[in-house]
Amino acid sequence: MKYSVIVFDLGNVLIPFDYTKPIEHFNNIKLGLGDRFAQLYKENYHIHRSFEKGELTRDQYLAQMIEWLEGTVTGEEFCKTFSDIFTLNHDVIDLLPQLKKHYTLCLLSNTNEIHKEYGYQHHSFLNYFDKLFLSHEVGAIKPEETIYRAVENFTVKPSSEHLFIDDIQEYVDGAKACGWDGIQFKSYNGLVDEFKKRNILLNNF
Repeated sequence: MKYSVIVFDLGNVLIPFDYTKPIEHFNNIKLGLGDRFAQLYKENYHIHRSFEKGELTRDQYLAQMIEWLEGTVTGEEFCKTFSDIFTLNHDVIDLLPQLKKHYTLCLLSNTNEIHKEYGYQHHSFLNYFDKLFLSHEVGAIKPEETIYRAVENFTVKPSSEHLFIDDIQEYVDGAKACGWDGIQFKSYNGLVDEFKKRNILLNNF
């Protein structure tokens, strides 16, 4: 068997996300507030990245967010609102128990502790994974080599036996640079087709 490890990205593969809701929430607090916040967030995206890498503490990050929101929300309200962005991709999630029978499953995500705590950690599908590699806990983000090697250090399998699924091509390329195979996720049917090409074992096919 060519592959022994299948590694999934989280956002927009297993749990699609949409920031429309929190931005509308902030706009409802004060006219244009959400739009201004979104613009500041985009212009200062390095702050988001630093939080994902675990370089910024939650308190430091929240202080900046609340400043951008002109002090109109509490830290707790921000955490809840900012994490109310996720839905479930049930078709892809339903593949996990099938894959689990034949492969080591790992999750590899650029994420942050607020989204983990308030957004997705309660979902039972996470239990299918042998280990979660979350950027803020690893201290590295995709496509940095360190985060892919952290997975290998856990699986103790050759690089070539790892297959990575991510919606962002740059992160798939990062995996390939480490000797992994990779699939850019575009749709459930497309993913199943790519699995079939690679003779990935699925009960239903």
